[in-house]
Amino acid sequence: MNAPTTAAATHTDPRIPSRDRCVVRYLIDRHAVERGDQVYVLFDGQSQWTYRELAERVRCIAAGLEALGVRQGDHVLAWQPNTPDMLLTFYAINYLGAVYVPINTGYRGGLLEHVIENSDARVALVHADLVPRLSGIRLAALAHVVVVGGDASATCPLPTSSFRALGEGRRAPSEPARPIEPWDTQSIIYTSGTTGPSKGVLSSYVHMYTNPGPESWWFITGEDRFLVNMPMFHIGGLGLSFAMLARGGSIVMPERFSTDRFWPLVRETGTTAVFLLGVMATFLLKAPASADDRQHSVRKCFIVPLSEGSDEFHRRFGVDVYTIFNMTEISSPIVSEANPAVRGTCGKVRAGVEVRLVDANDCEVPVGAVGEMLVRTDRPWAMNSGYHKNAEATARAWRNGWFHTGDAFRMDEHGYFFFVDRIKDAIRRRGENISSFEVEAEIIAFPAVREAAVVAVPSEFGEDEVMAIVAPAPGHSIDPVALIEFLRDRLAYFMIPRYVRILAELPKTPSSKVLKAELRSEGVTADAWDRERAGIVVRRDRIG
Repeated sequence: MNAPTTAAATHTDPRIPSRDRCVVRYLIDRHAVERGDQVYVLFDGQSQWTYRELAERVRCIAAGLEALGVRQGDHVLAWQPNTPDMLLTFYAINYLGAVYVPINTGYRGGLLEHVIENSDARVALVHADLVPRLSGIRLAALAHVVVVGGDASATCPLPTSSFRALGEGRRAPSEPARPIEPWDTQSIIYTSGTTGPSKGVLSSYVHMYTNPGPESWWFITGEDRFLVNMPMFHIGGLGLSFAMLARGGSIVMPERFSTDRFWPLVRETGTTAVFLLGVMATFLLKAPASADDRQHSVRKCFIVPLSEGSDEFHRRFGVDVYTIFNMTEISSPIVSEANPAVRGTCGKVRAGVEVRLVDANDCEVPVGAVGEMLVRTDRPWAMNSGYHKNAEATARAWRNGWFHTGDAFRMDEHGYFFFVDRIKDAIRRRGENISSFEVEAEIIAFPAVREAAVVAVPSEFGEDEVMAIVAPAPGHSIDPVALIEFLRDRLAYFMIPRYVRILAELPKTPSSKVLKAELRSEGVTADAWDRERAGIVVRRDRIG
């Protein structure tokens, strides 16, 4: 059977990319013809697929899903870790023009039930190890489970089939009922759910293209090989895979991030670009120095957020460091130059985006003042299309024609933006507003600390007290007294934590976001060290 032909674009708006630049089906078909022998993906262990092999595998799985009744526009759940099968699942769903709906692999119970109900999906592709979690919860419209990576049919409350058998004897699915358009819904990505039920972010193909696209991340090209170490239910994993597909580049996909495995993997695979959450960069920096620290192919690295150690990362590993501000709903509105000299910045507004910082009434705040970031773009469909089945949240976020991020920022006179805090995470102590983000950045600079979270806990005097929850770096123990002394010269007196709680590791979502709501709800625990009880007093200086 001949490969399907690439659909020609029919719209005339020059701001919207053509179908064969941003729609998965037409991208895969085009690349299979134009760069069929070029490697698209390498997996840990050195197995790899060319663009031609990717297209053949995707078409087979898409045909199998079509045989199960999946049609263009249907929502299909994908609940798996990062594996070759998850990558195929993503592309096969979109190849049909269906909507990819990934689920956080940490979900269970009520959160899982909520996402399944909200998704409206009838078919789910679920890893065998996760199938038992489907028992004992309401499954709404879900009617069939494709079991991936094993046989868990006996523990599944629904009819099942095997992913391995899904594409057997099949070559390609039917042509879609109509062309898949750039503005069609490509995915529903659920927010992390750290503070309540997850919201399903509706993303078009244009949104997914623009988010890490050529206009947003202009320094990433088709010559790059990007390490995808974020999960495929997260914009970090999904977006990077799609970005390199759109560019005709390549990716490396391990199952998860590993500090010990990170540098050996990038050397083995020829990785040129990586994306690191700030805590990941901290883990790598706090590993022992080696003569091989610069013996690798990585040349570009995102660190988000940009930490104090980013300069050291650049010097030690010989990598150009960039940072951005982004979230699932938007499209990288703030991007930095390489190795930004301005400490703590997220960068400046990129072309094609408008940004405002406003007060609670959407009135713009002066330069240097803190306000909520609002965003809009000049490209239609370049940001989220709302929250699935949540009109109230959609209207609240999109009020007055701007998307409200829920994040507090300030901007300096040179146009650099600085993240202050999630508005819901801000702390107020003794009449002063405190950024948990800024306190965390200083705590992480303490050599014995690997990661930190700062939350508000109740004070006997009203308002809040500051609690730091910290985890030690390998081979270190944390002395709370030494930590407080370290912070005295780095933080305003009112920002220095009263309580220090030491854990082996901070609780996180599978996308590596710290569960601050969980830590906040636990309050002052029995294992928390109290600075005041220890007799350590922190007073303001005579002039502040």
